[in-house]
Amino acid sequence: MNRAELKDRVCRAHHELKDRGLMIYTWGNVSAIDRDSGEIAIKPSGIPCETLRPEDIVVIDLAGKVVEGHYKPSSDTPTHLRLYSAFARVGAIVHTHSLFASAWAQAGRSLPCLGATHADCFLGSVPCTRALSLHEITGDYETEIGNVIVETFETKRRDPLRTPAVLVNCHGPFTWGETVEDAVYNAVVLEEIARMSHVTMQINPQCPGAGRPLMERHYFRKHGEDAYYGQDPEDL
Repeated sequence: MNRAELKDRVCRAHHELKDRGLMIYTWGNVSAIDRDSGEIAIKPSGIPCETLRPEDIVVIDLAGKVVEGHYKPSSDTPTHLRLYSAFARVGAIVHTHSLFASAWAQAGRSLPCLGATHADCFLGSVPCTRALSLHEITGDYETEIGNVIVETFETKRRDPLRTPAVLVNCHGPFTWGETVEDAVYNAVVLEEIARMSHVTMQINPQCPGAGRPLMERHYFRKHGEDAYYGQDPEDL
């Protein structure tokens, strides 16, 4: 993917998230990586989504050095860099402060798989990280956010592409995917599932959630070698 296309897709992602109500003002950021060149396109720090243009998107390398752009990159850049380093198949990352997903994060609760809608998109619960320590908060904070996300997936032995989302304790959601469009889709779906789960728990606080057979049936009918949901590409 050439640099101009990478910047355009990242810019369009911000506008879609704004239009869907997941991003307001400067709350959040999207990045995408070209694995061949090692270049990453990311939102500039403090620039509102409403006015964002492709030429505003900053291009950096894997060390975080700016290679194109007249703005500073997002303050969350070190988190994105850590995730790209750890999750080799991830091609794009979205961070929002969307209402319901952020509420679950602020409560320090993982998002349980309560039903089929969740299982269609995420295999198992969406984990919430542990709280960062004082040392992590006062140190290289944004890198430590990336570290605690990676730690969560390693400790829980989770596949980041089967559960392409996380809730950072007392902060908010991060989602990702192999493409920018996948990462945006996962952010939108995560917010809707977080809202649905909130309502479900109000109706029945003792809701047992989806058992593994139902969860796996719904997930694998849409994902993997034996998936049968949707149309074959040649038929479209």
